Amino acid sequence: MAAPKIIPATDPVRQFSVFAENRVGRLYDLTSLFREHQVHIMAITVLDTTDSAVIRLIVDDREKARVLMVSNDFPFTECDVLAVEIDGQRSLRDVLAALLEAEINVHYVYSFIQRPDGKSALALNIEDADVATQALNQRGFRVLTQRDISR
Repeated sequence: MAAPKIIPATDPVRQFSVFAENRVGRLYDLTSLFREHQVHIMAITVLDTTDSAVIRLIVDDREKARVLMVSNDFPFTECDVLAVEIDGQRSLRDVLAALLEAEINVHYVYSFIQRPDGKSALALNIEDADVATQALNQRGFRVLTQRDISR
């Protein structure tokens, strides 16, 4: 069996962290804005505090999402995350075992809510993406690029 191909980080998956007031309807406003402009949310998690919320999300059209958030007063930051496909044979535990073996610290993880080909995937914020990609590829996991999640 040939060694899995290691995908370079030339088209990394980008996560937006959107900062919103913690008030009724703000998450709805953001998701409606994206829907109206055909920007699909592929993965999302919300961190709630007393006064504000951090909405972490991955979209299929990051350029359009940037323009929409800027023009509609949704402050945000961006960072790369590692997106890993999970098939029916493997689980979150298997992904974490590969990262543990490579001594990679996981800061947080959340799951995709949709993928164009219907397979499950995880978004991971980790310490060293290149080493993590290598470790996951060596275990037969597919590390996704932005192109893989775009429609």
